[in-house]
Amino acid sequence: MTGDDDEPSAAPTGKPPEPSDSRPRPDLPRTDLSFVADALDASDAAEEADALVAVGDRFDDDLRYLTRFSGPDRDFAVVVTADRAVLCAPALFKEQATREFVAHHTGSDGTPVDGVAREVRTENLGDPAGERAAAVVADLVGPDATLLAPQSIPHDAAVYLESADHELSSTSAVADARLIKTDDELDCLRRVQRATARGMARAETVLAESVVEGDELVWNGGPLSTERLRRQVNETLAAYGVRNAGNTVIGAGPTAADLHYTGVDAIRPGETVLLDVSPRGPHGYYGDMTRTFVVESEGGWERRAYVACEAAREAALAEVEAGAAAGVVHTEAAAELTAYGFDPNAGEGEAGFTHGTGHGVGVSLHEGPSLSSDTELEAGHVVTVEPGVYDPEQGGVRLEDLVAVTEDGYEILHEYPFGITPERR
Repeated sequence: MTGDDDEPSAAPTGKPPEPSDSRPRPDLPRTDLSFVADALDASDAAEEADALVAVGDRFDDDLRYLTRFSGPDRDFAVVVTADRAVLCAPALFKEQATREFVAHHTGSDGTPVDGVAREVRTENLGDPAGERAAAVVADLVGPDATLLAPQSIPHDAAVYLESADHELSSTSAVADARLIKTDDELDCLRRVQRATARGMARAETVLAESVVEGDELVWNGGPLSTERLRRQVNETLAAYGVRNAGNTVIGAGPTAADLHYTGVDAIRPGETVLLDVSPRGPHGYYGDMTRTFVVESEGGWERRAYVACEAAREAALAEVEAGAAAGVVHTEAAAELTAYGFDPNAGEGEAGFTHGTGHGVGVSLHEGPSLSSDTELEAGHVVTVEPGVYDPEQGGVRLEDLVAVTEDGYEILHEYPFGITPERR
């Protein structure tokens, strides 16, 4: 039985969350487009590339980063040369596009902050975004241009550009530029991670307030399920100005071994409850935090798994600093889990450690660098550190924090307590 999950969740007990974080909201980060000039110079094309073109909608994270334009869910385009950038705005969005793309990147003296002059164009609104981009390329650099585009460019946009006799090559330049976070980006990540911690605290409090009745956990008059708990988390996230983005993962017992469980399951005493909370903030940046709790733990598999993950987390963090090889972080975490008797190379659905130790986070929930790669960590990288062990018959335990790499170590962007037994927060 999973309770009245089709009904609105009951009002939270105890002290309600504040309506918002009282700290000032960080400014919308700016994007320095000067990296595009370097990418055009370094192009693998037979000759220097002329422009970078990106096409997509508000859900395209490369485009969001390039423009800072939080436009609609229909395609638009941006064309960037070494010293100019043109956003082909969709209908009814010229004012917003001008504010976020142009004015936001203009200094007090009226000049662009990065030397790249920006403008918004609204011609040919009825044409496909790729066709509009091709027209801008012809205007800025002429015919037969050599273009770079992120791998995410839609197929139809690529066809329009190539049909206009432009040569198109894929580039990782935008993804590479996103790796190093600016101070403003770090402020955004800290803010959303604070809200993430509020959501986690709400879940932990609900678990701590639950009472055992037979083989059920009962909270606020009804059986507690993953869906009821998820609703409490998401209500709190909304109160703090971030949205859950469908990323509140809560599993209990065997479903805690499912890395991305968003279904409905009963929460029972003695079982692991794994909460992975990953909301998106107002400027497009994600938080990411995981904790695992057990109500009425008997101290068996789940306790050993929890202690192993704590040790693996400490071992991984000890390797995080600028200049370190990302893969060493994963190696050290895996070695600790091995020492506690868990398979460090388990496949999906098998018992053990089934994933990498961490990944980058920014305007995408999963971006570079991966802590399973040969990448050299640099100051400004933001990564998760999240060792975990899973057993489809027992459950799952994972502990995750979001950290920024610094010259001499790391900064945990918002700390949250550890402990397998839930407490009121």
